[in-house]
Amino acid sequence: MRSGEQVVSNVVASQFATHQPYGGIVPELASREHLRAILPVVRQALSEAGKSYAAVDALAVTQGPGLAGSLLVGISYAKALTFALEKPLIAVNHLEGHIHAVLLEERQKGHRELALPVLALVVSGGHTHLYLVERQGELWSYRNVGHTRDDAAGEAFDKVAKLLALGFPGGPTIDRLSGHGDGRAVKFAPSQMKHPDRKTRGRQVEVGGGRRFDFSYSGIKTAVLRYVETHQLLPSIEARRQAVASLAGPRIEDYLANCDQPTLDLIASFQQAVVEDLIEKTLAAAREYQVAGLFVTGGVAANNQLRERFDREAASAGFPVYFPSRPLSTDNAAMIAAAAYPKLLARQFAPVEFSADASMALG
Repeated sequence: MRSGEQVVSNVVASQFATHQPYGGIVPELASREHLRAILPVVRQALSEAGKSYAAVDALAVTQGPGLAGSLLVGISYAKALTFALEKPLIAVNHLEGHIHAVLLEERQKGHRELALPVLALVVSGGHTHLYLVERQGELWSYRNVGHTRDDAAGEAFDKVAKLLALGFPGGPTIDRLSGHGDGRAVKFAPSQMKHPDRKTRGRQVEVGGGRRFDFSYSGIKTAVLRYVETHQLLPSIEARRQAVASLAGPRIEDYLANCDQPTLDLIASFQQAVVEDLIEKTLAAAREYQVAGLFVTGGVAANNQLRERFDREAASAGFPVYFPSRPLSTDNAAMIAAAAYPKLLARQFAPVEFSADASMALG
């Protein structure tokens, strides 16, 4: 990254093929794949940039949140490089990276002075959070005004896809299949927060004079399971599982050919319910905190229906909404470098003794 906005190179090594047979991320395998890929990825990034190690002014690394083993691989390698090269090291919160993916691309479009504050919905396989985002000098501040009480939205997508034998990662497959079903066919009750979040440990649910807008997706995941059982969909799921198991790298057409209409209707209804919940709570929080705009970022921000509905409903509510491009929606190094640049300007470097923080909070 040059000057916080020019992406000189951005290399991503995917692990989906490794985890696909298990229907989800296996932490030990993730750590091993990180260890296997990190040196070739860094070398390729430098090669594509036409730069040497010595040409780099500083290095950035994700400190958390995430899988501890994978975080430690990155941190150990980053510390080794900074020690050998005598360069400063910057620790970055993964969630902050997703927010800066939006800021990065807006700067590239010439939008360097966005009206603030903005409300950022960070929605992915591991996270569903709402943050009030403001600038304080060179640095940025974040205040959490909502998070999931249980499953993240992306996790619910992947677990429902696993239940329905739709492969891994499940979110993109559900997104593409949902257009072939009726989103009104199955009625899912919206989640209701009837008790204080246990994470508040007895503190008031209000934050800084405003209400919280929390999410919950374990209920809809269970509702899909009950629907499958009560509507006798298990035989068709097993038939689909066997059909796609014989294929090397099944395509969306293969899943579609092995889905009956009741399953397609269930898929469309599930996605519509999750999208509506995300939009409803985000817009309610935007009105509560009187923000100037919305960021929607993270892996689930690549979902077509989520983007289309947010574009339409946020505009109707009077809020401009900004998304990262799809390549920068999922995890990548460019967003971590973008989040690190303000810290470089402020000389906010990581101490030598810092380590991974798997449950690291933002703000």
